[in-house]
Amino acid sequence: MVRGMAAAGALPDPAWRAAFEAVPRHLFVPYYYVEGSGGSRRLWSGDPDPETRWRWLDGAYADTALGTRMRDGRLISSSSQPSLMALMLAALDVRDGDRVLEIGAGTGYNAALLAHRLGDGRVTTVDLDPEITESARNHLAAAGYRPLVVTGDGARGCPQRAPFDGILATCALPSVPRAWVAQAAPGARIVAPLATGLVSLRVADTPDGRVARGPFLATSAFFVALRGAPAAGSPEPAAGLPPHALSNDLFRFLLALSAEALTPEEAYRLWRHERRPRRDRFGVTVTREGQWAWLDDPRGPHVWPLPEI
Repeated sequence: MVRGMAAAGALPDPAWRAAFEAVPRHLFVPYYYVEGSGGSRRLWSGDPDPETRWRWLDGAYADTALGTRMRDGRLISSSSQPSLMALMLAALDVRDGDRVLEIGAGTGYNAALLAHRLGDGRVTTVDLDPEITESARNHLAAAGYRPLVVTGDGARGCPQRAPFDGILATCALPSVPRAWVAQAAPGARIVAPLATGLVSLRVADTPDGRVARGPFLATSAFFVALRGAPAAGSPEPAAGLPPHALSNDLFRFLLALSAEALTPEEAYRLWRHERRPRRDRFGVTVTREGQWAWLDDPRGPHVWPLPEI
């Protein structure tokens, strides 16, 4: 798995490659769900059939996301695609001695990677679901890592452990919680899924107050939504829009990012006028007055507000 990620350019930092090589992913996914002709099927480490156990182990080290927890037929937790995790960790831009807050404990695998890189005492991971945090804590202990695992509302951060030099979310958001910006140290990086992209914000203290600002990464990203937060806007587009736009990933991103402020027709006109802009032409600014998304320029003509969590 690691050799494939490195060959694809996903692990340019030797420290993160060492973390992925050291942390055994299979300990964090003792079972997961795969889709088959009859619906979802669970693969698990204790299956009595040796061939099925091998399928489980082989899948645990595939560079793909794994659904790990279902409730009422709905996926509520997963282990993210390792190469996407590596991209997000690289964007976090941590240094030795940094303190990191992770929102969305999941299986605990990402927290283990952070703990390997920074040390147990410098990593905090938060999840709203006590079953998920208990499971993550057990997986981490089995792998030899003991970062702080907190059961709580991720949108509120973890003020008792602040300030943080990096905040990493592994759940989709409609906007950036103000609590994260308040709990970030000056110069900290916030990396989070928003719409169907990944935004990378740098936090700074300015004469007008604290500001977090930055662009989206070029890649797409699809995560389970942050529980307890309003759903990200993504209304059904108007019937008059052309099929080539509705099926275009970049247009769907713009629709999701602007759903609270632009009609689908307005989003389509902007998309055409700006020649189908890539994700990394967009960005987000968070201030004490509010937050907004923008295209190309935070103070340019194409800006719109984002909903508050």
